[in-house]
Amino acid sequence: MSCNYADGLSAYDNKGILGAPESFDSDEIVAEKCQELVDLIKKSGHVVLHTGAGISTSAGIPDFRGPKGVWTLEEKGEKPDFNVSFDEARPTKTHMAIIALIESGYVQYVISQNIDGLHLKSGLDRKYLSELHGNIYIEQCKKCRRQFVSPSAVETVGQKSLQRACKSSMNSKGRSCRSGILYDNVLDWEHDLPENDLEMGLMHSTIADLNIALGTTLQIVPSGDLPLKNLKRGGKFVICNLQPTKHDKKANLIVSSYVDVVLSKVCKLLGVEIPEYSEASDPTKHSKPLEWTIPTSNVNTFHREYRKYVKDSKIESIAKKTKYK
Repeated sequence: MSCNYADGLSAYDNKGILGAPESFDSDEIVAEKCQELVDLIKKSGHVVLHTGAGISTSAGIPDFRGPKGVWTLEEKGEKPDFNVSFDEARPTKTHMAIIALIESGYVQYVISQNIDGLHLKSGLDRKYLSELHGNIYIEQCKKCRRQFVSPSAVETVGQKSLQRACKSSMNSKGRSCRSGILYDNVLDWEHDLPENDLEMGLMHSTIADLNIALGTTLQIVPSGDLPLKNLKRGGKFVICNLQPTKHDKKANLIVSSYVDVVLSKVCKLLGVEIPEYSEASDPTKHSKPLEWTIPTSNVNTFHREYRKYVKDSKIESIAKKTKYK
């Protein structure tokens, strides 16, 4: 499928601020801010990344609201240039840096608005990822709600029928689903966000010591508001984006540079080696269908941790108020 999947979505007028000018920090300022970001990461016990279309542009996939973004050009009656198809696109330096940061324990979770499947292709484990707007490589059964990885980008978007039977009978995990039909799981404008992905994203964002937005103007809600969820409890918020965002005034740090550059510098300062993309770690290259469903048990387990965190935070807050009376 062409990277211009947006042609398959319903018409929608309110696409936010389009084509805002990009700004670039000097090399010296970027180096200083990357060091500041590294210091914040080292001080944090729970770091969550919020990824948008800007982390995939170096893979040849256009963003939406940039100077040459899909929606920006659409408003002018123009079409963007597509250098690759979804199937040809490979994970960027940023996608692979995220793998390294998770494996080294510096990042605990990723919340993505992207449907391009590059987090999946990079080898990022599902337990570390919420996909709020779907994934062009995922087929979801309408009946049993289980998700499966497709070897190629699906033919439709907007949660339409793929006219294929559920793959649960081909997968050794769990019970077989009878008469279930697979649909794409890419959201259209008015669709509800996937419940488990949203709940995990909300909980992780709330307990995060540090939320980092990468390559997004944070205009789409609720995903664009999630990085703010930790601020009431003293958490930090960092933005790495070339355009101004909806929440610049609330950020503790803004780095105006390419995300690939920033994460490369951050990994180097942390002593973390960024791996190369490998087809061996790419689920779309496996011969057997792999399941991509977030297990409900994972959600329930983390929900207990989340409730404990919220309870402990309230107790700490009351203790501080009592102390200073």
